[in-house]
Formats: sequence, structure tokens, C-alpha cells
Amino acid sequence: MKNIKWIAVIVLLLLSVAAGGYWLGTQRENTISSPDKGRLGGVEAARKILYYRNPMGLADTSPVPKKDSMGMDYVAVYQGDAGQDEEGAVNISAAKVQKLGVTSVAATLRRLDKTLHAAGVIAIDERRTYAIAPKFEGWVEKLYVNTSGQSVSKGQALFEVYSPELVSAQREYAIAAQGERALSNADSDARASMKQLAQASLARLKNWDISEGEIRRLANDPQANGKLRHSLTYYAPVSGVVLEKRAVQGMRFMPGETLYQIADLSSLWVLAEVAEQDIALVKVGSVARVSIAAYPGKEFEGKISFIYPTLNTTTRTVQVRVEMANPGGQLKPAMYANVTLSTGDDAEVLSVPVSAVIDSGKRQVVLVQLAEGRYAPREVRLGSRSDDYVEVLEGVAEGERVVTSANFLIDAESNLQAALSGMSAAAPSLNAGRASARQPDEAAQDRKGGLKPGLPAKSVGHQAHGVLDEIYEDGSVGVTHEPIKSLGWPGMSMDFELANSSLATGIKPGSAVSFEIVERKPGEWVITKLQARMPHEGH
Repeated sequence: MKNIKWIAVIVLLLLSVAAGGYWLGTQRENTISSPDKGRLGGVEAARKILYYRNPMGLADTSPVPKKDSMGMDYVAVYQGDAGQDEEGAVNISAAKVQKLGVTSVAATLRRLDKTLHAAGVIAIDERRTYAIAPKFEGWVEKLYVNTSGQSVSKGQALFEVYSPELVSAQREYAIAAQGERALSNADSDARASMKQLAQASLARLKNWDISEGEIRRLANDPQANGKLRHSLTYYAPVSGVVLEKRAVQGMRFMPGETLYQIADLSSLWVLAEVAEQDIALVKVGSVARVSIAAYPGKEFEGKISFIYPTLNTTTRTVQVRVEMANPGGQLKPAMYANVTLSTGDDAEVLSVPVSAVIDSGKRQVVLVQLAEGRYAPREVRLGSRSDDYVEVLEGVAEGERVVTSANFLIDAESNLQAALSGMSAAAPSLNAGRASARQPDEAAQDRKGGLKPGLPAKSVGHQAHGVLDEIYEDGSVGVTHEPIKSLGWPGMSMDFELANSSLATGIKPGSAVSFEIVERKPGEWVITKLQARMPHEGH
């Protein structure tokens, strides 16, 4: 029993010691770690988030937090760290951005409507053309429509014909009609037989395209005052225009010979020639706008009704048929027409302006604005195009801003910085000896506040001569320098930052200068010394 009590006492003592240690540890963390946390939090809060990059390293960024297809959070990129995420990124001062006229727009979802222009010709609707060709032999006795181009209405008399076959058919019908009336009191079989004979005679006349009016006239008065009619009148089957008139009064015609050709011109076709590479964009049912040289400033609207299945091997075009109304008969067959076809899908796709794309022939690049004054080239894969926009399949995310003007200049500067960085990496190692000789002087400048924070005191300095072109508002300068042998640079015009803005005091643009540059970080060069040079001074 006493042993159990002692064991309990020992356990309580151990628990008390552990609790006391935990309390002291938390107090120490509160008194020591809290200031550190506050300091780190302040630093983190002071840093500006530029954008969010893909966690897998893909060329995809977002201006707002989001997740990728695997549910991973995009990584925040802070100001000062952007150069580690985008290869070839370039910084441009606000003054230079304004001077170059750099503009940018966001990549957004939109419908791509492309407009195709094609040449065409107005044609007659083949379904509205009619030929008047009697099915029997005869003679034209009288013409009622005697000119081509004359408008006719449906049911209007065209001409009268005489045919022995018509006279014979009328005689057969007259005899059958008389027999049917004579057998009105006979048995039903006799009446039915005579009725069938009369109907057969009428059917023969119908097969010859004799009008219903003429047939009714024969049925009501088959013998017309005791005499058979030697001529019958042909009537227009439709309203339209006489395109061709071959009938001449008194002429003999044979079965199937066309005497008139009539077309309804209230609706016409436009046959447009669409280039082979664009035919996939044309859809049946799409709206087409037609303009005619005879009516400047006026457009006619129609719809695509058919795409012909064959290709013209000479012109490499495919015919597209557009149906359109012809109000007032303004349009004439065989007129030339300019056809504008609207293409596109109702679906919205991610797109950027065509002017944002730099196409080298082998690859397409856009310049993405990472932050204010910071741009990076991004290779993209493109899809369908419209007149002003192009679909982006890969390389840019929705909401990212792309440069639409002065992008060639920014791209050139990005390539220049990459080239300079490569030349700097390949510079001879004997520059290290020169660096050791300059270290005391540079360290002294750093102590006096001559260098900007972040500029290494042991940076290698390179002497150069040139002309001061311009002093920008942000403190950077533009210089046209002579070849710099220590770096292997040719003579060129470049922009440099000044280690101290007072270095350019008293020096006017256009002055000959001698200066010294150091590489603050890969691809970024800073002028640490700058002084006016007299024209007679040597190099």
C-alpha cells in the first residue's frame, strides 16, 4: 500500500514538471518569437503580389488566386521575384512606356466572326424556269405575246395553235359526249362505257397540256354552234418574264419544240466563288450581304442555301449558292456581285487581338504584361482567326494582359538583354583581376551612399565612352556607346539605370561622356560613374 502511494506521488511530480516546462516554452515563444513574426509579417505585407504562376511551371499565370486542374494553388509572385519565373522578362521605365505608346488588353472569351469576301454573279433560280413546248405537231396561228423580255401573268394567253391531232381529239370527244347523252335512258353498262370513252378523250387533251379552261369549254360545248374548233389557245403557266420567244406566227412546230421560255425573277440566285482554304468556314443558312455596282451604297441580303460539291480546278474555288429576293426587279441575271459572307461559331473562345501576335514563321509569340513596366515573351499556339482577333489554344490564360502596340520594340529589347546576358557570361575571366584592383574604391562609394542598395561592392566595372542621348524622369538614362572591348559588346544605344541620380547632374543630353558600368544582377547593368568628356579627350 505504501508503494502505491509513492508511485502516485512520483507521477504527479512528473506531470507538474512537464506542465511547467510547457508554460515556460510558450512564454518564451511569445516574448522572443512574436517580434520576429511581426517583423516577418510586416515584410511580407509590404511586398506587392504581381501575379500568380502555375505551380507545375507551365506557361500560365493569373492575376487572381486560383487552382490548376489538379487542385493545386497557384504560387504568388512578388515584386522583385518576377524575373525568376519568366524567361526573357524585361523591365521598362514608366517614361519609356509612355514614350513608346505601349498599350495592352486582357485575353478574354469572345465569338470569332470572320468576314469572307467573294466575287459572284446573279443567276436565275433554276426551279422557277418554265419552257412552253407543245407535245403535238401543229402550226402557230396567232401570237398574243410577241416580244422577248415581256412580263406575263399566270393564265395570260400566249398563242393559238392549229393541229389535226387536236381536231381529231375534239371529234372523238364530241362523238363520245353525244353518245353519252343519247344513252341517258339506256342500261347502266352502256352509259358507263360511253362515259369512259369521253373521259379518255379528255385525258388525251390534258396530256397535251391543254388548259383546264379549254377542256371545260369543250365539255360544255363540244361542237360550238355545230362546228369543231380548229385552234386552241395556250396560256402562261406562271408569272414571269419571257426570256426567249421562238414562236413566229404561221410557223410549223414539231412535238417537244420550245416556243417560249418563261422565268420567275422575283427570287434569284447569287453564285459566289469562295476560295478553297475558306470553304470550311461557310455554313448553310448563314446570312450573306450582296452589293451591286449598279446600286452603290445599297446592300441586298440573302441566305446561303447550298454549297456545291465540286471544286473548280482552274480557280481553286468552290461555288456557294445564295438565295435572295428581287424586290421591284432591280437585280438582273448575269450581273456581277460582291458577296460578303459572315462566318463563325456561337461558342466563345479565348482570344487576343491579331496585333498582339509576333509571328516569326516558325513560332508565334505574345508579350504578357506581368506587372506595371514588366513584360515577358510567351510562345502561344493559335487556332481560328477573325478579322481582328485570333484564338489562343495554349500559352495565355484568361485575364492576362498582352501588349498590342510597340510589342516589336519590347521584344527586341528582351532579345537584346538576353544576348547581353549571354555575352556577359562568356566574358574572359581576367576581368577578375581588374575587379580586385577596384574593390577599395567601390567599397568607399558604398559607404558614402554612392551606390544603390543591392549593388554588390565587388561588382566588376567596365569602362566605356559614348554620347548621353536622354535623361528619363525615373532617373535612368539613354546612352549610345562605343564598342566595349572588356565585354565584347558592339557599339549600340541602350538604357541604363544610375547608381545615384546625382551622377547626371550638370550633364546635358547630347554631351560626350565616359562612364563605368557594373552588372547588378544577370542582364541588368548600372552606371556607377558618369562624367562629361571633352571632344579632344582620347579613349
